[in-house]
Amino acid sequence: MMRRLALALTVLMAVLVFGTLGYVLIEGWSVFDALYMTVITVGTVGYSEVGELTNVGRAFTMVLILLGFGVLLFALGTFIDFVVEGHLKGLWEGRRMRTNIERLSGHHIVAGIGRVGSVVARSLAEENVAFLVIESDPDSIERARDEGWLVLDADATDEETLLEAGIDRARGLVTALDTDADNLFVTFSARSLNSDLFIVARASHEVSEAKLRRAGADRVLTPNVIGGRRMAAMLMQPVVSDFLDLVTHGDSVEFRLQEVELPPDSSFVGRTIKEAQVRESTGAYILAIQQHGGAVNTNPSSNTVLEEHDRLVVLGTTTQIDALMQAL
Repeated sequence: MMRRLALALTVLMAVLVFGTLGYVLIEGWSVFDALYMTVITVGTVGYSEVGELTNVGRAFTMVLILLGFGVLLFALGTFIDFVVEGHLKGLWEGRRMRTNIERLSGHHIVAGIGRVGSVVARSLAEENVAFLVIESDPDSIERARDEGWLVLDADATDEETLLEAGIDRARGLVTALDTDADNLFVTFSARSLNSDLFIVARASHEVSEAKLRRAGADRVLTPNVIGGRRMAAMLMQPVVSDFLDLVTHGDSVEFRLQEVELPPDSSFVGRTIKEAQVRESTGAYILAIQQHGGAVNTNPSSNTVLEEHDRLVVLGTTTQIDALMQAL
C-alpha cells in the first residue's frame, strides 16, 4: 500500500510539472500562473483562465484535463484506501491480537527475534508450542507475521508490555534482545511478575551470565561460547557431534531426545525402571532422571525407583515416545 501511495503521488507531481512547463513554453506565462492554471485544470474546478489561450494552448489543456483527471482520481482513491484500509486493518489486527493473547495460558514468550530469537521462535512453531513474540523492529515484525506467529509490537523492556503478553500466565520466557542490559532488565521484570516462570536468557559476554542468573534467569546461554565449544567438539569427536545433531534437531529422522514428567497417577510410580519395563513396552530409553526438586541422575540403573513428578530424559523415535507418553 505504501508503494502504491508513493507511486500515485509521484505521478500526480509529474502531471503538475508537465502542465506547468507546457503553459510556460506554449503561452509564455510565469511559472506561478502556469502552475495555477495546471492545478485548476487538473482539479476541474472551473475557475477563470489566467489569460487568453491560443489554439495550441487549448489543445494542450484538453490533453491535460484527460490526463490529470485520471491521475487525480487514482491518487485520491489510493489515499482513501490507505487511510480507510490501513486504519481498519490496524484496528482489526490489534483486536485480534489482544483476543488471542487473552486466550493464551501456559504459553512461552520470546523477547526479540533477531538471529537467536528467530531460531527459538521457529523451533517452537515446528513443535506446535503456543508462544508469543515481542518485537519492535518493523522488518522483524513483518517477517514474523509472514511466518504466522503471534506478534506484539512493543518494547519488551517495558513491564506493561510483559503484562500485555500474559507474563503472569506464561510458562516460559526466552529473552534474546541485542544487549545484555536489556536482557537483564527483562529477566528481572519477568521474575518479579511471575515467580514460577522458567526464564532462559541470552548473554553476549560471559561476564554477564552471573548477573542474569542473579536477576532470576534459570538458564543463561552465550551463543558465541556455545558455538566455539560445538566447533571444537566437531573437530575432536565428529561422530558424537553428528549423533547429538541427529537427536536434537535432525529434520530427516524420527529419533529425538525429549523430556517428560511422571504424573502422580501413573502406574510407573513406585516401580523400578526394570519393573516398569519401559524399554520393552515402548522402545524408548531413559537416559537421565531428575527427581522432583533434586539433582539429575545422568545414568540411572535398572533398579532406580520412579517417583511422581520425576522428569525423565528419554531417547526414541516419535512413535516410541508417544507410546511412552500413553503408558505414563
